[in-house]
Amino acid sequence: MMAVPGSGLAKGLAVTLRTMTRKNVTAQYPDVQPELPPRSRGVIALFEENCTVCMLCARECPDWCIYIDSHKETVPAAAPGGRERSRNVLDRFAIDFSLCMYCGICIEVCPFDALFWSPEFEYAETDILELTHERDKLREWMWTVPEPPALDPAAEEPKEIAAARKTAEKLQAQRAKEAQAAQQATEAQQATEDQRAHKDRTDQQEQKEEEGEA
Repeated sequence: MMAVPGSGLAKGLAVTLRTMTRKNVTAQYPDVQPELPPRSRGVIALFEENCTVCMLCARECPDWCIYIDSHKETVPAAAPGGRERSRNVLDRFAIDFSLCMYCGICIEVCPFDALFWSPEFEYAETDILELTHERDKLREWMWTVPEPPALDPAAEEPKEIAAARKTAEKLQAQRAKEAQAAQQATEAQQATEDQRAHKDRTDQQEQKEEEGEA
């Protein structure tokens, strides 16, 4: 079927007329902050406590914009006769956002959930050298990371939550056991003191009776 001459122009004019009748809405930024989607890729935040300095993020980064420095520390043995352990301690964690292309590979490959997307986007600088942000700034952005979406009611409990709950229950049981043992020790000590006091009173009474007979 042949197109009617001028139909394209008519459709374009219809779109123009329809748009002209709508009310204009101007985003009053920066006075009014925009409502960003939950999964917006603003900056990368660091949860330092989870970082084990495994270097996976730095090795997998296609731009090589992640800089990590660390040193090893010797951890004393947890029990007598045990072996000392060594662990990596994070000294520096920096990201050069002038090189970062926001691909998210570092977040995906992190096995310990130390990196997260933050919707924060107001970090422009007048000097490109100041776009290299150290771990203190990355840690501040951690507080802007939105909460994860709620799980489906029929979904299985995440293994992280199950492990944390099991650890908490184990710790609570251990504390209850220690409290019970301390209470039993206190009761035993009190019983021993009562027996000793009773024996002292009995000895004093017998001594008085012997003196009275004498």
